[in-house]
Amino acid sequence: MRVSLKDVAERAGVSIKTVSNVVNKYQHVTPAMRARVQQAIDELGYRPNLTARHLRKGRTGIIALAVPELGNPYFAELAGAVIDAAAAHDFTVLLDHTRGDREQEVLVSQGFRARVIDGLILSPLELEAEDLRGREADVPLVLLGEREYDLPYDHIAIDNVAAARTAVGHLIGRGRSSIAYLGARTDSANRPAHLRLQGWRAELTAAGLPAPDSLVGPVGGWNRDDGAKAMARMLDSGVRPDAVFAYNDLVAIGAMRVLHERGLRVPWDVAVVGFDDIAEGQFGAVTLTTISPDKQAIARLAVASLLRSLAGEGEPGGRTLSAEFELVERESTLGRR
Repeated sequence: MRVSLKDVAERAGVSIKTVSNVVNKYQHVTPAMRARVQQAIDELGYRPNLTARHLRKGRTGIIALAVPELGNPYFAELAGAVIDAAAAHDFTVLLDHTRGDREQEVLVSQGFRARVIDGLILSPLELEAEDLRGREADVPLVLLGEREYDLPYDHIAIDNVAAARTAVGHLIGRGRSSIAYLGARTDSANRPAHLRLQGWRAELTAAGLPAPDSLVGPVGGWNRDDGAKAMARMLDSGVRPDAVFAYNDLVAIGAMRVLHERGLRVPWDVAVVGFDDIAEGQFGAVTLTTISPDKQAIARLAVASLLRSLAGEGEPGGRTLSAEFELVERESTLGRR
């Protein structure tokens, strides 16, 4: 038989309201009383009916996270962090995979699952500002990534220009002077690829080093094979950098494979820095130095922003919230110690 709040209250010798306050994590309960109620909860094996709790508030208890590519370890790791952050507030996360397709991102952003979700966290690649203007869905929306929309939705990002400058500055500090950037794209100038290119160029210029177009490697996507192809094209053109800053870790891993095949040693001949700090980067033959965004902070900020909107506390103009990043130094720039 299901254990009720009344059963817990009787075991703890307190009111049902007190038990409810503890279960709902209200602050105005003394530590001694909280411990007493928690002991009764543990002894009886009480589990709150989260569905009923959310329904009483007119909610489903489900939020959605839409990302462009679940096969990309960064987004998979971010999804795990969002799930954990949402669970701390008794919410379940519904995952959606947009494949970076604009039509799919528009469909998701317009709330086609609005009947089953309380809010949406969206990481778009192709979505444009006009796609969100006049948005009719009444489901709260939080945006992730570095697209600049100037719209009334909270936006969670890291400073990509500063992060790129940190990566390139590290390579300069290691004595590298011909530093390539793998990850250029020809589409929207607000994308992270362009911001990271901007940071690459700014740091080289500040150090008095050249930043010619020959050191910029375009890519068709963000995966290992894209990095491998970009690195091969650059080497085949006769350009031999002594360092590479890659758009992300997958591009960096692909580039390192080609460098190995061409007989170039990482980091002695060519040092490499990636971006995202995915787990895979720690387990290659040469571990990868990388920019590590605080994925847990991004997830916490995104979930908190949604809950803020659900509580009616959102600001009409939206906010831009920044998460921290750090450079994680490994063998691809330091060598083995």
